[in-house]
Amino acid sequence: MFAATSFTQLVCESLTRAFTAKDEVSEVLEVFDLPSKSILEVTRILREDFDRGLSADENEREKSSVKMLPTYVRKIPDGSESGNFLAVDLGGTKFRVLSTSIQDGKIEDKIENPPLDETIKTSDAETFFKYIAHHISLFVKKHELNDHLLPLGFTFSFPVKQSSLASGVLIQWTKGFSASGVENEDVVKLLKKALAREGMGSNVDVLALVNDTTGTMMSCAFENPSVRAGLILGTGTNACYMENLDNIAKSDGDRDEPRQMIINTEWGAFGDKGSLDHLLTEYDKQLDRESSNSGEQLFEKMISGMYLGELVRIVCLDLIEKKLLFKGQVSEKFRTKDSFPTEFVSWVESGEREQIDKVLKEMKIEKQAVESDIQILQRVCAAVSIRAARLAAAGVATIVKKTGNYTTTIAVDGSLFKNHPQFKRYMQETLKDILPQANITLMLSKDGSGRGAALVAAIAQRMHTT
Repeated sequence: MFAATSFTQLVCESLTRAFTAKDEVSEVLEVFDLPSKSILEVTRILREDFDRGLSADENEREKSSVKMLPTYVRKIPDGSESGNFLAVDLGGTKFRVLSTSIQDGKIEDKIENPPLDETIKTSDAETFFKYIAHHISLFVKKHELNDHLLPLGFTFSFPVKQSSLASGVLIQWTKGFSASGVENEDVVKLLKKALAREGMGSNVDVLALVNDTTGTMMSCAFENPSVRAGLILGTGTNACYMENLDNIAKSDGDRDEPRQMIINTEWGAFGDKGSLDHLLTEYDKQLDRESSNSGEQLFEKMISGMYLGELVRIVCLDLIEKKLLFKGQVSEKFRTKDSFPTEFVSWVESGEREQIDKVLKEMKIEKQAVESDIQILQRVCAAVSIRAARLAAAGVATIVKKTGNYTTTIAVDGSLFKNHPQFKRYMQETLKDILPQANITLMLSKDGSGRGAALVAAIAQRMHTT
């Protein structure tokens, strides 16, 4: 409990600290400043990792922190897709089952959102896939789809090494998942076995395994053929893009037309081999040390929704320790790890007092927070958000430079991009700054990762029947 303070005293303290603490707060936050020179250096380093990741030389690939995984998706929708398809969309915070009807260039979806709690995420392979298959079965029965053989696209938003469009081995879990017996196993085989145990083996045909970035790209490409890349800015971050087959030296696939393939970069791991150490602040290092995957997914930890709120909290605790925020006092809630979700960052960045007051109340600091405290909190959220957006823009710029498509559309999905009121603007301003010659459109995807998987299944079915 905090000591009561008179209104006059609060005002005096506020005015005093507004003048004395401003420079000190700036000194703390300047570690998040990334000038254009630094952003361009990030694009150079990431481009090197892209090229190494695509190399035929295993030693070169080992030097890259991004896996550059072939997806075996070589076509985008051309409008001829039609029929009824299923999709499963499994990501950091979501599990969805969809049926997608494609007719005459139009798409209609039916979507269910079964819960996905920690018990399932941390269970074992049989339990995990039994749960998924069970909800597919419930969905099919509920919507009376039993009489159809349903092609299914499986969006599995984790690092997977694919050997074909419908097979892929989980390299490692991310985003808080840890179900045993899944890593180093073919997740499509595990799903098919679970479907068979549910009595759905003859009803559902798993035709495609895709990452959420690929699904996002495909969904937007159905509406806009100029889309050539997909970007996720949500719980995690990742990107994919259409690459020329001649540049995929490590691929042993056929070289028939079309001579292109979507590459899943898995750029969340960028920097894991030390190439971004010079950009890591003491706050980043603390967040990494205290995470469940220390030393991994460093780029993701500087950008994505799973971590930005915690990063803000860590910075605020330092400011409180320096008596630059909340008069050096803090609630137990604020001291609790992961108590400041990225949703709060978005609320603070909105600038709306009602939203900011909700954050203060949730964090149990509404009674001692004065106007200057709110301004400092806004500055912390802005500093962390701007750096994240500038790094995401650096990744986009790397793809644009790599492909040479300076007039292009990037499909974007994810809760951070959708809900943060300033993130898109921060990215656009950065792209204009570092690539003034480019015309890059950031296109928000509509349920991209699920619908996109259905579209990939539709393309796979079309290819099988022609």
